[in-house]
Order: sequence, then C-alpha cells, then structure tokens
Amino acid sequence: MNRRTFLGAAGIAAAAAAGIARPARADGLDAIKARGKLLIAVDLGSPPFGMNDASMQPTGSDVETAKLLAADWKLPLEIVQVTSPNRVPVLLTGKADMVIASFSVNEERQKVIDFSDPYGVIQAVIAAPKDMAIKGYEDLVGKRVGTTRGSTNDKEGTTRAQGATMVRFDDDATLVAALASGQIDIMATSPQIMAAANSRGPKDPFEIKIVMRTFPYAIGIRKGEAKLQAALNEWVHMNLRNGKLNDIYKRYNGAELPAEMLS
Repeated sequence: MNRRTFLGAAGIAAAAAAGIARPARADGLDAIKARGKLLIAVDLGSPPFGMNDASMQPTGSDVETAKLLAADWKLPLEIVQVTSPNRVPVLLTGKADMVIASFSVNEERQKVIDFSDPYGVIQAVIAAPKDMAIKGYEDLVGKRVGTTRGSTNDKEGTTRAQGATMVRFDDDATLVAALASGQIDIMATSPQIMAAANSRGPKDPFEIKIVMRTFPYAIGIRKGEAKLQAALNEWVHMNLRNGKLNDIYKRYNGAELPAEMLS
C-alpha cells in the first residue's frame, strides 16, 4: 500500500505519449473464455500482498485472491509478475487480463483504466522508530524518507511531506531491506510493509506516526470491458459475503476488512 500504489499523473502521461494504447479486442471476459486461462498481474515484491515463500513459490493475499478467482471460474492461472510502476503499462499492452496487486483506486488511474468494486483497503502512512519524535509533516523537513517508487505511498509522501527528501526503491522488498540495514529510518509506506520491516527485529521497532490517507484497492482492468467488470463485481461481492476474501485478508494482514465491505 500496498502497498501499494500509483503510476502517477506523470507516468500515465508518459505512457500515453509513448503510444501505450489499448489494443482493439473483444471484451476481456470473452478473450479469457476463448483462451481458457487467466493471466493475472501480481506484484511479488510487495509482502504481505505478493511474495515468494521459502520454496520460491508465489504467496500472499493477492496471490491467494488470484487463485480463488481462478478456482471459482474453473480456469488455470498464470501469474504475470509486475512491479508498482509497471502495473498500468502491463495491463494496457495486453500482457495480463487484470491486475490484482493491492491496486489502490485513485483519480489518475481511473483516467486510463477501470476497476472492479474494492476487495480490500490499505493505508498510506509515515512510519518511523518509536523513539523518533514525529508529530506532523513539519517534523519531516530535511529528513530522508524511504518509499517504493511509483506507489500511492510515494505520491502521498511526495505531496504531503514538503521539504523531506524522498528516497525511492524499486519495490517493497528492497525498501524493507533498506530499513532493516539502517539505510533509511523513516518511510512513507503501508502498515503491512512496516510490519515486514519490524519482523526483521530492528533495535527500535517502527510505528505509525502519521496516517496520510486510506484507500480501497480493487482489481484493475482495461477500459471498455463491461462484461468482465460486471463478472468481477459479482465475484467480489459473493466472496465478501461468504467471508472468503475476509479470511484471506485477515490471514495476511492481521485484521478484519471494514464491516461495511462485508455486508
């Protein structure tokens, strides 16, 4: 929050300028049925949403969500690995049918892609060691703040922490490693990534200092795929009501989804 994250207005404009456009095609749902396989883009460098386990097998809440969708639709699943910055280009160039990667819904993205209804939430926060006195954005002036390049956290931190120096890493796993090694001691990130950093056993555990914003995240699809969007919305609400999506979220995030999402 993702974790997780945004392409950003500049990145979207650059993609458009580079000619990244939606290929002419039938609705995505028809294409999926014709192929007989689901191609789902997942960020495997963003624990607990996506990562590799000790056997180098994909795991995490987004991986489990993708597997549940494939099982419900009775289709084999192929995971297309992405990073935060390239989720939109991978989708628009047709390399994946959809993106399930703690993909928070924001205005910049909605200009170029569509989303299903939300299946989870993520906060963008400023986190730092407990003994560090940070009460407001003014306390970040002149300080180095680590974040994941192209993420919602990057956008929010850059916009709100004026006067701070943003130090950008290519993915969440690299950010966590930098925090654990002491390269950076303040981060613009999600509570989940903060927990991953704390799992490395720092001498002074990180805590949330500022909640910048709370975002719903959803499944990203190309524009104009109304049948696919409707099918995904039906699937999301079915699995919110039956508790399966909440079980996945709780297993990896240690908290329940908001009650209003489950009704």
